[in-house]
Amino acid sequence: MPDPIHIAGAVVVSAAITWALRALPFAALAPLRTSATVHFLGARMPVGVMVILAAYTLRDTEAAAVAPTALSLAATIGLHLWKRNPVLSIFGGTAAHVLLTSVVFAQPG
Repeated sequence: MPDPIHIAGAVVVSAAITWALRALPFAALAPLRTSATVHFLGARMPVGVMVILAAYTLRDTEAAAVAPTALSLAATIGLHLWKRNPVLSIFGGTAAHVLLTSVVFAQPG
């Protein structure tokens, strides 16, 4: 059985490493709060990420799914331009796609 001093040392080292790893992001973030680059990326990245996700999603769209997908994409863009709320846009576009593919453009069989 390990010696109690060895166990206490391991606990102290583990606690110190855990604390340091949790504090590191806050310490690294402090100088970046005034950075113009970080503010620029913060303003542009959500739209960029959504464009990349949309392109990735639409790249393998089958011919039968083009109409509901295009309409859902239009609904998502319209919601975003109207309300400027990414959560509403994503959920609204997803709901439109589910509704269109399962009810309006449902294939029999």
